[in-house]
Amino acid sequence: MSTKILPEQETTPRTSHGDGDHERFAHYADKHKITESMVTGTPIRALCGKVWVPSRDPKKYPVCPECKEIYEGLPPGGGEGDDKQ
Repeated sequence: MSTKILPEQETTPRTSHGDGDHERFAHYADKHKITESMVTGTPIRALCGKVWVPSRDPKKYPVCPECKEIYEGLPPGGGEGDDKQ
């Protein structure tokens, strides 16, 4: 019996669901995490579950209907909470 050593592989986080639909919307996520992600390039998760690195003007896109539905179902907060990308 022998052991096979595989070469190291760089892993990249999955930043999209793959269906392309999420790419056409602006998503809701914590505004502090959005700012941090834009600076560091670290992916964040939207309310709908999409993982991405914010890099575009969200005002140019319609709001993700799934994020909007989840956001509207949340209890009112005291200013700390989710905001649009």
